[in-house]
Amino acid sequence: MNQNKEAKITILGIGNTLFTDEGVGIHLLPLLEEVYKDDKQIEIIEGLTDGMKLLGPVEEAENLIIIDAINAGVEGGTILSLEGDEIPAYFGIKMSVHQMGFQEVLFAAKFRERYPKKIIMFGMQPTSLELGVELTGTNQAKLGDLAEAVMNQVNRWRYVS
Repeated sequence: MNQNKEAKITILGIGNTLFTDEGVGIHLLPLLEEVYKDDKQIEIIEGLTDGMKLLGPVEEAENLIIIDAINAGVEGGTILSLEGDEIPAYFGIKMSVHQMGFQEVLFAAKFRERYPKKIIMFGMQPTSLELGVELTGTNQAKLGDLAEAVMNQVNRWRYVS
């Protein structure tokens, strides 16, 4: 097993914290910031609903982990992941309230041939998208599981067999 601790990994949380579970990508970041606070190879970005403003960070990322609410029509609180080409980088599929803007970012990065070498999206099925600044109890209870999924991915990229 080769250790690749030099791999720079960008973690990008996106979401709208005004619509309960839509903000899961933002609510998770403080947990990850605590875990990786002394790790110079991890960059954590709060993307909110910044849309095309995120093109720079996406194009600069070598290894990109995106965290967002993902509406897959499954039970609320379900942890989901999409990797590489499974992540829609085109117009048409709306996976969350603000997702259209981020799909344009991915499309533009691919078009400009400045797409991350490795990319994965972790998310959670929203239980509610109603107006509210806190996660629902169901999704809040699964936040630790989502953090663990992200940390496991960081380790997979760092310890390549």
